[in-house]
Amino acid sequence: MSITKEKAIDQITVTENGIVLYREATRIMEDGNELSKTFHRSSLTPGQDLTGIPANVAAICNVAWTAEVIAAYQAQVAAQQAGA
Repeated sequence: MSITKEKAIDQITVTENGIVLYREATRIMEDGNELSKTFHRSSLTPGQDLTGIPANVAAICNVAWTAEVIAAYQAQVAAQQAGA
């Protein structure tokens, strides 16, 4: 009987305003059969530091976050703060 713990990024989504959402699944396996599964969700805003972020998520961010996307996101945040 062998029990293992497996982690994998199983979902990456880019929203209209450039926010990247990703989900990490943690599976507890016994002899190839899944005993349990939990999820941890995280989000990243355009231009955010990617230090420590999983490589496949960082790769998506680097493609999605063009200079235009980052500028538009920052303008949106500034407009929301000015209106608050």
